[in-house]
Amino acid sequence: MRKILLTGCLLLPLALSSCSSTRTPWSGKRVLSPEEAYQQGKIKNTPYVINGRVYVPMSYQEALSYEETGLASWYGQETLDQHSGQLTAYGEIFDPSRPSAAHKYLPLPSLVKVTNLDTQASMVVRVNDRGPFVDNRVIDLSAEAAKQLGFFKKGTAKVKIEVISR
Repeated sequence: MRKILLTGCLLLPLALSSCSSTRTPWSGKRVLSPEEAYQQGKIKNTPYVINGRVYVPMSYQEALSYEETGLASWYGQETLDQHSGQLTAYGEIFDPSRPSAAHKYLPLPSLVKVTNLDTQASMVVRVNDRGPFVDNRVIDLSAEAAKQLGFFKKGTAKVKIEVISR
């Protein structure tokens, strides 16, 4: 009897703790994990069309030695929250307060070192989205990445992009 009572005293707190939850309430909107998005074909490193123009992403092999210099901008310059909460092309929720990037041709995901050529500030960001779809821009960065690279208020900067890995 004593063993049963002792076992019950040890198991009761464990059983009761499984009744509580720290999960947030379901919002009704299903969000895919990156793995689910990939399996369902939502992530494509295949040609895609935006505004009637065909974009052909490079292979991982091509991307390994890729470097580019050009103009960078950042998402949501019109209103900071414009893209916040939307899904990226990689199936993740975009958060402007976290460093990330969009590129027209790099495979998703890719890691790139971005260097502001005016200030020499640099950082590594993860490319998880497509864009920018403005002809003279080479990369779109999140607001946080633009802040860390020192061009948030200016809006654009001349940058060098170097692929680190996928």
